[in-house]
Amino acid sequence: MVSFDVVSLFINVPIVDSLELLSQHFKDDALALFKHVLTSTYFCFDGQFCEQTDGVAMGSPLSTVITNFFMEDFEKKAIEQATHKPVCWLRYVDDTFVIWPHGQEKLPEFLNHLSGLHNKIKFSMEKEEGHLPFLDIDIYRKTDGSLGHKVYRKPTHTNLYLHHNSHHHPSNKQSALASLIRRSKALCDQDSLAQ
Repeated sequence: MVSFDVVSLFINVPIVDSLELLSQHFKDDALALFKHVLTSTYFCFDGQFCEQTDGVAMGSPLSTVITNFFMEDFEKKAIEQATHKPVCWLRYVDDTFVIWPHGQEKLPEFLNHLSGLHNKIKFSMEKEEGHLPFLDIDIYRKTDGSLGHKVYRKPTHTNLYLHHNSHHHPSNKQSALASLIRRSKALCDQDSLAQ
């Protein structure tokens, strides 16, 4: 198991390439709207107004859609052009879970392949060490060789939520607990749920 992560994806999404992809799927009037939104991003930094010249704006509702559109095309080309292909490729925005059947010695070659396809898109890689954190899930190998999954918490996680004596409304406190229970039921397999 391997995880590939695009380094700083949103600020590196190439606008010109994205507009070219969009032109293959949308008519000129819609394309003009996309171009206007993607090329007129201004922000204030340290009291000075700046224009973002490439990448998509963080927080813009369109950014996630454009980023995903670009990455779908990118990953299709990446897998088609790869000398050695993964047996499983599951991507969520900029994080990709991969099952790699070709041995660890071929992984750096695949990482270089991914990072070499576009000058703006670079990947980092994390290899399995008995388990692999991916998004909010910790995927681990069971003794029988199958894969299990449970909730993943970063080492910096404090386990602090709403204190029971805080002045929050009781429904907020109940909601925090309910969401943790719902999350554990959604992310844990039966073996991990009891933990």
